[in-house]
Formats: sequence, C-alpha cells, structure tokens
Amino acid sequence: MSRAVVVGGGFGGIASAIRLHAKGYEVQLVDRCPNLGGRAQVFEKNGFRFDAGPTVITAPFLFDELFELHGRRREDYVEFKRLDPWYRFQFSDGDIFDYGGEIEDTEAEIARFNSDDVEGYRRLVAHSEKIFDVGFTELSDRPFHKISTMLAQIPALARLKCYRTVWQMVSAHLRHPKLRQAFSVQPLLVGGNPFDTTSIYGLIHFLERRWGIHFAMGGTGALVEGYRRLMEELGIEIKLNATVDKILVEEKKARGVQLDCGALIEADVVVANVDPKHLYGHMLDSSQQTWAAQKKTQYHALSMGLFVLFFGTDREYPEIAHHTIWLGQRYRELLDEIFNSNALPEDFSLYLHRPTATDPSFAPKGCESFYVLAPVPNLNAGIDWKTNGPLLRQRIIGSLSEHMLPDLEKHLVTDFYMTPEDFKKDYLSVGGAGFSVAPLFTQSAWFRFHNKAEGPENLYLVGAGTHPGAGLPGVVSSAKVLDRLVPEVASSPIISAA
Repeated sequence: MSRAVVVGGGFGGIASAIRLHAKGYEVQLVDRCPNLGGRAQVFEKNGFRFDAGPTVITAPFLFDELFELHGRRREDYVEFKRLDPWYRFQFSDGDIFDYGGEIEDTEAEIARFNSDDVEGYRRLVAHSEKIFDVGFTELSDRPFHKISTMLAQIPALARLKCYRTVWQMVSAHLRHPKLRQAFSVQPLLVGGNPFDTTSIYGLIHFLERRWGIHFAMGGTGALVEGYRRLMEELGIEIKLNATVDKILVEEKKARGVQLDCGALIEADVVVANVDPKHLYGHMLDSSQQTWAAQKKTQYHALSMGLFVLFFGTDREYPEIAHHTIWLGQRYRELLDEIFNSNALPEDFSLYLHRPTATDPSFAPKGCESFYVLAPVPNLNAGIDWKTNGPLLRQRIIGSLSEHMLPDLEKHLVTDFYMTPEDFKKDYLSVGGAGFSVAPLFTQSAWFRFHNKAEGPENLYLVGAGTHPGAGLPGVVSSAKVLDRLVPEVASSPIISAA
C-alpha cells in the first residue's frame, strides 16, 4: 500500500487527505492544533461557542465533492443554510447597504444610493463572470509550476484587464463612493488590499452571485467535524497535537516527515498544508529547494494581520445582521497604513460576525455570540501587541457600543482576543499574516508558491499561500490541483455508500 502523509489539518489538508484516499493511498494527517480545522478552530467559553476561522461558505459544490468522492452526501453530515442578506455594510455616517438575495434586491439597494449605478453593477457582474470563467472554472484546479502554463493564459488575462486592481475594476463600473467601497472590500477577505490586489479576484462577485452565501449550521467547526467523521469512516489516521519539524528528503525525493519530538513518519507522498514561507524557511534545507523558492520565501509580500475579538453578551441584538462590515471614515488611507506602515492606525474598519442570528445554539438562551475582526499590520510592523492588544480591544468595544451594539460594555459576559502574535505561535504563520502571501498579480498563478514543490519530488503544497490562493474556495481548490499532480495508486479502494 502506498502511503501519504498530510502536514496540516486546515481545509486544504483535510481536502487533500480525502482526495488522496480516493486515489488509493493509505493516509495519515498530522496537525499541531488540539483539533482539526487549522485556523477554523472552535472555542467554548462560559456557555458560548466561537468559530475562530472562516464564517461563510461559497461554492458549496466544492465541499459536497469531497463527500461524493466516497459515495456520501454532505447533507447527512452538516446542513448549509443560505443567508439573506449576505453582508450588511454600515458606513461611518450610519448609512446601511444590504448586499445579497436576488440580483433585483441588490439593484434596489444600489438605486437608493445612485440609480445610475444599477446598470454599472450589471456590467460589473457581467465582467466578473468573464473573469470567473477563466480564473475559477478553467484555472483554479490547474497546476502552475510550468511557465508555459502561465504564458498560455496571458492573452485571456490581458483581454480581461487583470493587470488592473480590484479598486480600478470596480471604479470603472460604479460611481458612488460608498458603493465603490462596498464592492471592493472582497480582497480583504483573502488578505489583499483592494488598491493593490489583481482584479482576477474580481471573480468573487460572480462567485457569490452564482451560489449565494451560506452558513454551516453549528458553524464552520460543524463542517470540520463532518469531515472528521468521514475520514474516520474511511480509515484516515489523524494525529493531533503533533508538530512536524522537517520534511525528510532522500535522493531528492520527499520520503516522510520528522516531528519535533524526533519521531519519523515515512511516506511515498508528502502534502504540506502549511505556510509556504515557513516550509521553505524552516522545514527544508536550502540545498533541497530551488533558487526561485528561496527568493519567494525572502521577498514575497505578506497579507495583513488580524486582530480578532470574541465576545458574548447577556442580551440579544436582533437588529444586527449575521455579517456586518463596518466601514470607518477613511478607506484608502486606512488600508495604506494597514499594509504599508509600521504603526497601528488610530481608526479601523470592522467585520462583525453574529452567528446567533442564524443559529441560536452558539449562545445560552437570551444571549448572543459574536466575533469582530479588524485588519491590522502584520508583525513586520513591529507593533507591541502586549501593550496594544488591550487598548485596541477597548477601542473596538467602545465603537461597537456607540455605533452598533448599545451599552455593549454593560452586557459583556465573556471576551478574549487573538493578535498576529497568536497566528504566528498557533499556526506558524510567518509574520503573523492572516492569509500567508498577499494576492498581488506578481504573486499569483505561476508567480505564487507552486503546488508541486520547488524542490524535492513527491512533495506537494496546498493552502492559502499556494495557487489558487486564500479563502475557503481557494484552499479547497488547491487540494483539487493534486488530482492532476499525484499519481493514482494501481488498486484504489472500492467506493462504498454510507
């Protein structure tokens, strides 16, 4: 039996393990966290439940596929519920923009701000669909380790003006400044600055429109638990609380991994669902990797960091949507400081998640569970989080109390937070970056870290820092790339129904 070891239990690693088993491999998954899910950990405190990772499901078919590979139905493991609205945007002056539902609902909201932008939005979605047809349908599961693959795509990408930034693409179709902000924030959900991120990521508009936005009942942790059950049924071995220290290489081929305790795990195939900068910087000797991998590790720019505040309240806030994006007075200037300065900005924009809007099981009766995410500079900025963490917590709670959650200070039952320091410590994220390397044009496709390792044979990379990029659809698709790279074992297991 051919053996495969998967390093990292995030969604990229989970999807890889399930796909490798379908190819006939005996699979072992190793992760340093106490539970599966990678950054999608689940915290329980004082009767409240908090999802620490992604909160939205787009392209649900990608998640269904992993069950269907083994004759199962996702619906038998976890329920997806479609949200409406998908997001609520709240601006600093109190204006509200609800985004989601049918396209007519979105157009009606747009018309409240500027009726001329309704037609512009239709053009934006049409252009997004064209990018989607190339960037997602054709390329998201295609390996890009050969320069010829990239060169073949240049004409199509040039026709779609993918050299433009997301902000430039949106501004070409919409005129109202608030609508431009609302329809350009999507890169922040994958770690990019809208003013720098390639408009390839403009495909997100059509991706959302095509399948809508869903929530996994029980949270993203419930989806992880569904995959854990599936892997247990398939006989995939899961080893938690174990950190892989290095990749074992013999005769220029990956032959397994060594844990930090010294234990060895031999394998014919190694899949790394880890930050590529950490992989090449700490898990492989420089002699075992290409010059290109070394340069990417040294020079590729990182995404921003994240400050995530989790809190529970002893009262309900029924007027708050499931997802709210609160945009402060500054937009371009704030993002420039987050991505390019060496100090913590005085103001912020926030992403507020209220899962109890859809699933009351996240909190005791009459209470609410929340998390609020603030983009912040990564650790390269040199911010002292021991000092600034408590200060930012208090500023965020004060702003939420003033603008969205009345008397929040009086109704807090429990709260705690994560800073970029925690992302570095818990997930070995270089620079404490929230999404590995930034989604710039010069860090996408062939320019990004390759799914086929730039070094030993039989070593493959998946996850946010690899092609096609961050976000749940991206990391799950990165595992789908393996179908084109990893050879199938001669005698694959028989697929059985649940």
